[in-house]
Amino acid sequence: MTTTSANSGRAGARAEGGARRRGKGSPALASERREHLVRLAAELFAEKGFQATTVRNIADEAGILSGSLYHHFDSKESIVDEILTGFFDETMAAYRAEIDAGRDPRETIARLVRVAFNCLEPHRAAITVMQNDWNYLQGMDRFAYLTKSEDEVEKMWVETIAAGQEQGLFREDLDPRLTYRMIRDTIWVAVRWFKPGGRLDAQSLGEHYIKVMFDGINTH
Repeated sequence: MTTTSANSGRAGARAEGGARRRGKGSPALASERREHLVRLAAELFAEKGFQATTVRNIADEAGILSGSLYHHFDSKESIVDEILTGFFDETMAAYRAEIDAGRDPRETIARLVRVAFNCLEPHRAAITVMQNDWNYLQGMDRFAYLTKSEDEVEKMWVETIAAGQEQGLFREDLDPRLTYRMIRDTIWVAVRWFKPGGRLDAQSLGEHYIKVMFDGINTH
């Protein structure tokens, strides 16, 4: 995911204008415009932060008037809600699929790590917003699902780590919850420096992380 320039925003506005001429009011076109605005807003949230980004910023990036934005969303909170919901729906479905597959705990943890790393590029904005604006969003009733979803994800990881301890796959002297939170935080913080198109893609980065997590850096 790359940061969108003002030129691309204006290009999007021209495309939107052309779309209106082809069929103003079409549900398909309205959905396309809405998705375009969500993508622009996501990139701004990732770059500037959710709280620092205004509706005017989003409208300017899209090359439209602020009032036009309200034809699609009633607030910027509605936009970030859509971004976060998409992230949690996709990620949790992938997590549940790995848990339900019934593999041994070590392989399951490795696969959960891969799921998380594969989120870095397509969900960069959502992860950045959660890191920077979690406490702010938690104060709103509409975002109550954030805590509920995070609790469910933590339960999946903690139970898998504990099962691995019971089977002698993981060290018994490690706290499963603390271990999960350290893994979670070290993965999500990578969104700040991971650059798509760089030397390592997200998949390669995940494999390197798994190697360090399970084998350490000491020679054996």
